[in-house]
Amino acid sequence: MSRFPSFSVRTEVSPSVDSESLQRWVVAFCAIRFDLEQGQLVEECYPQGCFSHDEELEIAYSSFPDSVSQHQNQNRSSIHDCIFFYRIHRHLKKSLDEKGVADSSNASKFLYGYVFNRQRHDERLKRGGEQKSVVILSYSPYSSVFRPLLQIVGPLFFDIGKKALEHIAAYVSKWPAPLPGKVMDLPIGNATLKVNLPPAHGLPVEGELSFEEGASSVAPFVPNSQPVPQGLFHDSDIFGSFRGILLQLWLLWELLLIGEPMLIIAPTPPQCCEAVASLVSLVAPLLCSVDFRPYFTIHDPVFARLNSIQEGQAFPPMILGVTNVFFLKALRNIPHIVSVGSPPLNSNRLALTTRSSTGRGSGRPEGLGFQQLSLKKFSPSSLLSAVRLRRDGPLCLMTEHKEAIWSIYSATTKPDTSILNRLIDAGVSPRVEESMSVVNNEILRRHFLELTTNFLAPFSPYFRTSTPLEGSSPYVDPPSLPPFNADEFLASLSARGPGKFILKRMKSNWLDLYRRFLNGPNFLPWFQRRRAVAEQEQDRLWRQARMKTDIQQLISRLSELEIVDSFNVIERLLLREIQQSGKSGIDSVATSQKLKGDLRAIFNVLSKDMQQLMLSNPERASLLQPSPESPKLPGRPLIQVAVGSSTSPR
Repeated sequence: MSRFPSFSVRTEVSPSVDSESLQRWVVAFCAIRFDLEQGQLVEECYPQGCFSHDEELEIAYSSFPDSVSQHQNQNRSSIHDCIFFYRIHRHLKKSLDEKGVADSSNASKFLYGYVFNRQRHDERLKRGGEQKSVVILSYSPYSSVFRPLLQIVGPLFFDIGKKALEHIAAYVSKWPAPLPGKVMDLPIGNATLKVNLPPAHGLPVEGELSFEEGASSVAPFVPNSQPVPQGLFHDSDIFGSFRGILLQLWLLWELLLIGEPMLIIAPTPPQCCEAVASLVSLVAPLLCSVDFRPYFTIHDPVFARLNSIQEGQAFPPMILGVTNVFFLKALRNIPHIVSVGSPPLNSNRLALTTRSSTGRGSGRPEGLGFQQLSLKKFSPSSLLSAVRLRRDGPLCLMTEHKEAIWSIYSATTKPDTSILNRLIDAGVSPRVEESMSVVNNEILRRHFLELTTNFLAPFSPYFRTSTPLEGSSPYVDPPSLPPFNADEFLASLSARGPGKFILKRMKSNWLDLYRRFLNGPNFLPWFQRRRAVAEQEQDRLWRQARMKTDIQQLISRLSELEIVDSFNVIERLLLREIQQSGKSGIDSVATSQKLKGDLRAIFNVLSKDMQQLMLSNPERASLLQPSPESPKLPGRPLIQVAVGSSTSPR
């Protein structure tokens, strides 16, 4: 590919792969071919044995363009490459428990497949051509990493075969662990991928939250000169995907915000997956909990369930990206249909995208073919076209592809024409087109980031943390975060309003949008996660205050009852710190030492009877023993098991 023209590997050297390190980024690399007798067939998989037979089938079926949407080319011999990605469910059996007993329940995770597909049309071959796909399978939605990586591993596989998968896997296994929300330099042979990873607050929760997430979850605005990703697919092309229906972006934002089901139909897999990714990116920094499928086929196991939904039954909150117009009939109960993109032109050259919000040049495989940007004012002909589209319904796409939306939903959010007026019209050359796309995407992304952030702002009091007051004891339980009640929240919001930014951009029924948001699939996962982050941040602040507290000065200000209460709180905090010491590392060790010293200091000023009572508990007595590295407290003797060395109370 033109972006990495000098990339090469030494095939005579056997690569060394660290499987555990590889799993931090990639589950497997696969090569899949379309066999005339057997259909889609996994030809190579590295590492081997990663998937069951049924999983391989699902991966294989998802890794080829639908037959209806395949690039048609009348030339005698040509090659057509395209890049797209999909998202499927993977059901994993849980590992053995501590007693070695197998857990019969399954865990479900989403698996992302990033595809480099090559179709070679040649009349000399059987049935006029062949096609293969190279696929990167990962649990991570790191499109900014895997798309450029596909530009290397795809062509390399067609050059040297399965050795390409092994060598690329070796390079990836040497990468450092992913750092969400950070810029990373990832070496791959003689090239380096410089990538921005999505922030932790936009990623699915895997295990416990990290302190890094607490720092990034507020999604602050940043200087114009330094764009920072605030959610998933921050490199997607919003402008290119929806340029034919830009006025409807606010409707789409609202539909995704409240979790309405949508069918996104486009002529090619790159166009439909790009549109779905762009749509998901619109609601950043909100955690998107809607089940989105960038490229969905009838072979997905979920299709049978969706196809059986009867008229009148609720459609699950999903965003389905498809290329096969068959879905217009099969999923006729889905309430919102969005048609985007342009059919590929018949050409004797490789169709290349000029999409560029990721910094990729025009040398990457086919994606979006831009049309002229149309932001014309109202005209009778445009009204007539809109009426005709509504009358004909989405089934008109069976005969001719058009960019349009079919939905009976009435949006609360008004389109911001001042934003549309700032967008730059298309250029005459790929380079100008690419620069235009960068600018337009930045304008749109910043606007919707601001819109979403302001929409979520009324919830901020429920995430407000507190710190100990100046001169007060940090050895008390921190106050709980404010409790949340949906009805009380709506009543309060109705009285005080959502703020000038939202009032200016929404109709008078804005409270209904908040009510729909509270009842939709996005609110509760986002709210619970933000609460967990806030609680974690509050815990960090109070731990920090305890580390800075001079225990002797604090004791001098406390009453006897407060001293006893402080002893109980410190003991509980110390036990919790000891339990978490394996997870928190050096900071936890330092905190434990500080708490032990403070516990002994308070113990020293208790009455002898109280000390005797405390030491009657063996576990507590062990906590009061000084660790070898603990310094002697000034003016206070170290505690012994015998209580005679303690001081009397004040």
